[in-house]
Amino acid sequence: MKILFVADVVGKGGARLAARLVSKIRDERDVDFCIANGENLKQGRGLDKRLVRLLFDNGVDVITGGNHVWDSQSDKELLEDHHVLRPQNYPPGLAGRGWGVYEAGGGTKVAVLNLQGRTFLYSIDCPFRAADDLLARPEVADADVRIVDFHAEATAEKQALTWYLNGRVSAVIGTHTHVQTADARVTPEGTAAITDVGMTGSLAGVIGLDRDRAIKRFLQQTPVPFRLAKGDYVFNAVLLSVDETTGKATGIERIWLTDPELEAEK
Repeated sequence: MKILFVADVVGKGGARLAARLVSKIRDERDVDFCIANGENLKQGRGLDKRLVRLLFDNGVDVITGGNHVWDSQSDKELLEDHHVLRPQNYPPGLAGRGWGVYEAGGGTKVAVLNLQGRTFLYSIDCPFRAADDLLARPEVADADVRIVDFHAEATAEKQALTWYLNGRVSAVIGTHTHVQTADARVTPEGTAAITDVGMTGSLAGVIGLDRDRAIKRFLQQTPVPFRLAKGDYVFNAVLLSVDETTGKATGIERIWLTDPELEAEK
């Protein structure tokens, strides 16, 4: 089977590009299932009801999250949707959950697990132990395919989790940094991996944000409000090939596409 994983979708421009290309790629490449990280939909920080619906209406099956998923309080109820995930290893009592099992074409059961790293981020529960707990759940253990979105800053932590889960999951896809890495690979044990899948957003700024504000933040070392960059949009993703009878990955292809027809956000 083929699974499309779309990199962190940033703002309205990123969502519009993702909506256009996901439906196109699904048709052209016979994609069976699509996951997209949506923690940056609301002006770069948090979920957005309208844009979540846009993605779902255009071929995205599951939306994963990260540290920014909590930033938009007005859209927090989206986390009650079984198809909208947040990192599992946050403390108990918070809205939502970090895993789900979904049915793809032909009845294949796809488990999606969402975890967050701790290096340079928050001191939340251990993602390695959280992964063990999730894989021990009967629903996840019985799934044909298991895909992990590991939302983390440090490349070493991402690669360590990949080897920790090697042979136990179909893929470990790194998210968060918004810069696509060139290390996509499949291990001999059948786990596909990439340190970071990248970003679906504007290349005209700094990781999707207004470049002048980003420069000011580094020069002055003071807080600067978020503003999204506009124009020069890029679609980053990976296309996974997985043998659903064994759960082993057989291929991973990096995708980097631009859309000159997409106008800048107004």
